[in-house]
Amino acid sequence: MAPVMCARPAPPRSSLRPAPLLPPLSAVPPPQARPQVWHKQHYRKKMTHWFHRNPLKATAPVSFNYYGVATTPAATKVCNDLRLSRTRLLELFTDSSCNPEMMKNAADLYFSLLQGFILSLDNTSQECKLRYIQNFKWTDTLQGQVPSAQQDAVFELISMGFNVALWYTKYASRLAGKEDITEDEAKDVHRSLKIAAGIFKHLKESHIPKLITPVEKGRDLEARLTDSYMIQCQAEAQEVTIARAIELKHNPGLIAALAYETANFYQKADQTLSSLDPTYAGKWRKYLNLKSCFYMAYAYCYHGQTLLASDKCGEAIRSLQESEKFFAKAEALCKEYGETKGPGTTAKPSGHLFFRKLGSLIKNTLEKCQRENGFIYFQKVPAEAPQLELKANYGLVEPVPFEFPALNAHWTPETVAAFDLTKRPKEDTAKPKPDEEVKPLKEPDIKPQKDSGCQIS
Repeated sequence: MAPVMCARPAPPRSSLRPAPLLPPLSAVPPPQARPQVWHKQHYRKKMTHWFHRNPLKATAPVSFNYYGVATTPAATKVCNDLRLSRTRLLELFTDSSCNPEMMKNAADLYFSLLQGFILSLDNTSQECKLRYIQNFKWTDTLQGQVPSAQQDAVFELISMGFNVALWYTKYASRLAGKEDITEDEAKDVHRSLKIAAGIFKHLKESHIPKLITPVEKGRDLEARLTDSYMIQCQAEAQEVTIARAIELKHNPGLIAALAYETANFYQKADQTLSSLDPTYAGKWRKYLNLKSCFYMAYAYCYHGQTLLASDKCGEAIRSLQESEKFFAKAEALCKEYGETKGPGTTAKPSGHLFFRKLGSLIKNTLEKCQRENGFIYFQKVPAEAPQLELKANYGLVEPVPFEFPALNAHWTPETVAAFDLTKRPKEDTAKPKPDEEVKPLKEPDIKPQKDSGCQIS
């Protein structure tokens, strides 16, 4: 019997058409809609990943137990909430999984409760009777574990706010140290540094002046330190701006101006610390100084590109030579930074990829200018370096305005009235002992990813 042959069904007419090599333009999302990833090799070439960080402030435990003083369940509940929210916030400072949303929620809860010890509920200028009920102890970022102590809730508000600002700077460092970082994550680094700058600014202008006890010289709450922290945050945020400008191949004139402004920020922060004891501030100042020189090298490098594009090849060569000088100075400061003892990061910045890449850029750009001058321009190289009078019209960083949250709803006139200060134990009013040591916070051991070219504190 002959085999039966079955005819294959004809393919649909639509499948006979040749497949298009590319999807229609309408199917391709616009560039801004695609998730942009700053890949390791390309991104690290552009952005400075390494930030110096001083230690977090540490504090003595506070129980908020006012037996006999808090005379109603509502008053006792507020005290329990204060204790729990403070403990939770301190835990988040050293939790590497904490993100800005978690930090904001925890900080807002504690600050809103703490405001009940500070704000008057009848909107008068009279201060709250609970302001001096509790003694608070805090260490400093530079001066080790011997704390300052004040029996003042405003001191607690400022000190905890200071630590929140420090946390945002450390979060930015940790995020910037990732091997592959998305554009959104780079924006988070930028935003976190601006938030930190805003907190430092707000504390200095609105709350530190309210302290009854004057701030000790060289301590965190002194103007020199709050200013330096704020300016450093602005400078580091502008590093992200510069990286983005280079990534998008913006005009070299804009990049040079941003680098020049950033170098001036670092120089200003360094000068602000110049009168502090170098035992405490020496390492921090080395960082600020080397970053200033580093971005001056960037400024002269990109200014040289601008001059070359304007057919001023001789001046371009001189600008690149000046860039080389600042880069060599930054390299020497990197070595000094690594050898300087003091609070902060231990690292060898000159070995980091961001540093080596700038050296290659300067060298290649200078060689290009010299070749062009030898073949085309034949211009004399000036003896004096060009004066940088650069002003960036775009990309300058301003601190994000900050305000503490409103008073928690659990605070009512009845709750405040339920605290009977006449029943406080006599030893509560004893003079605090500021020489008592406070255990440092155990900060997460953040190490760079393999070959990430960075070191994060």
